[in-house]
Amino acid sequence: EKIECQSMIKKASILLVCVIFVYNTLTAQNPAIIRYINTYKFLAIQEMQRTGVPASIKLAQGILETQAGESDLVKRSNNHFGIKCKSTWTGPSVSHTDDAPNECFRKYATAEESYSDHSNFLKGSDRYSFLFDLASNDYKGWAYGLKKAGYATNPNYPKMLIKYIETNNLQQYDQVEM
Repeated sequence: EKIECQSMIKKASILLVCVIFVYNTLTAQNPAIIRYINTYKFLAIQEMQRTGVPASIKLAQGILETQAGESDLVKRSNNHFGIKCKSTWTGPSVSHTDDAPNECFRKYATAEESYSDHSNFLKGSDRYSFLFDLASNDYKGWAYGLKKAGYATNPNYPKMLIKYIETNNLQQYDQVEM
């Protein structure tokens, strides 16, 4: 009986180690996302302090729109927020297939320019003005508000932003003093 009990304990220990390994593998954060956050968190905070756009929203949008800095569009344009040219853009641009083939997207010399232009784009548009009535730590309100205002066509856009924020604790960056 003693040998049988030891054998069961050994099997249970092996099973526990396997469960912990699988859990850690499934919940491990994507290294590209961690790199993206560490690279741009101070820029997101700076823009939040300058314009009131929550840092968590900026980072989540950047992660989502650029595939954590890995997308073809961001590599060719430094466009971290998928902002299309529209009729008012007079700066550099690149063609990229998104909702339609060869759409015009804004191109920036640096990520800093992209972050700043994103803030200015939101702040300067009547479509998004209601968002600035929300608290800078109301990331859920901002996520659903961006969708309501037409920022993205994906119906799951708000849920995706919120998932990135909560999974990566991005809301901590909204708590920095304004």
